[in-house]
Amino acid sequence: MNESAGLRFRRLHRPQVITDELPEQRHKGSSTYSGKIFRVTLLSLGVLLLLPLLVIILILESPIKPEVFTLKEPPMMKGCWEPNLKLREAQRLFEDQLVGPESIANIGDVLFSGTADGKIVKLVGRRIHTVTRFGKLPCAGSREDEPTCGRPLGIRVGPNGTLFVADAYLGLFEVNPTTGEATRLVNGGQIVAGRKLSFINDVAVTQDGKKVYFTDSSSRWQRRDYMHLIMEATPDGRVLEYNTETKELTVVMEDLRFPNGIQLLPDEESVLVAETTMARIRRVHVAGLNKGGMDTFMDNLPGFPDNIRPSSTGGYWVAMSAVRPNPGFSMLDFLSQRPWIKKFIFKLFSQDILMKFVPRYSLVAELHDGGVCTRSFHDPNGLVAAYISEVHEHDGSLYLGSFRSPYIAKLDLSKV
Repeated sequence: MNESAGLRFRRLHRPQVITDELPEQRHKGSSTYSGKIFRVTLLSLGVLLLLPLLVIILILESPIKPEVFTLKEPPMMKGCWEPNLKLREAQRLFEDQLVGPESIANIGDVLFSGTADGKIVKLVGRRIHTVTRFGKLPCAGSREDEPTCGRPLGIRVGPNGTLFVADAYLGLFEVNPTTGEATRLVNGGQIVAGRKLSFINDVAVTQDGKKVYFTDSSSRWQRRDYMHLIMEATPDGRVLEYNTETKELTVVMEDLRFPNGIQLLPDEESVLVAETTMARIRRVHVAGLNKGGMDTFMDNLPGFPDNIRPSSTGGYWVAMSAVRPNPGFSMLDFLSQRPWIKKFIFKLFSQDILMKFVPRYSLVAELHDGGVCTRSFHDPNGLVAAYISEVHEHDGSLYLGSFRSPYIAKLDLSKV
């Protein structure tokens, strides 16, 4: 036997290990083991990545200190509140030519408004003219510019044809609409009765111009942090009165949760105030036998009210840019009883990101004494009129202001 034949013989008789496991089973066992290794590795990597994030979240202090408060179950969206598409009949005016026309007033057929870049403008035909500005340049309409540039919000026409304007940061002003001359009546940021005027919002003027009422939405948060105020829901808002003759500034009502729009009643003994966070409208007595008292004009609205303005039928137009759908789910109602979730949310997300999660739904309602809703106009998803803040009625049309949209919407009442 030669050497090569011997090698073949030894290979043929090499001992083999015999098991009952089939080749397929051995392959399956190997795959199972590999899968376990993969899952363990993936889980370990996930823990390593998430652990620092969890530690940061636990260490970070939330910017808000929310309180627990209770909202009633939202009213059913039926009857006067029945959803419709009537606001989609509106026409956009001055689109992409102005941003955030929060409030609107008119002298004759000339409209006036304040914009996000700190200007008071008048709208004549199809043209926009700048009347004045209260703050300092630069004014790009950004969050960072607001405190120095100013942010005009509520605007009214006084008995002498001047404009009374509430600037969220800079104060309360009286403006000559022809010359643009602006007189500061109240300084924003000052301390009044131990609290700071941090968020001056809306304004109302008596027929003789002697008294001006305005809301200060918060002594803690500025306008640029309005989502913090909504989520925190603390009762640090007030209604104030300024006497144009004596220059005296007094607090009329305090401990309100986000007092927003304000409207004098015809007898001028009380004002309606939108308490946004509570989804209700309060009546604050500013004169007469009930001075210093407060009651509820309308409770448990299906949305969160902003400005209040008179209607031609003797009622009041109320604008709501977000609703509490029923049937449906309201995030703010859900969170009202869960402040810990609010804290967690604000540790993770900025206000701009949170705004993207707020469903857009524009709702306009006409209310009468006794809290009676007589009609409502809707735009689900805010496709035509979004982020509405005010309804100003003039010459048979509704002009819809917005706190962030780049247009004014106009709705012809004869078409709805």
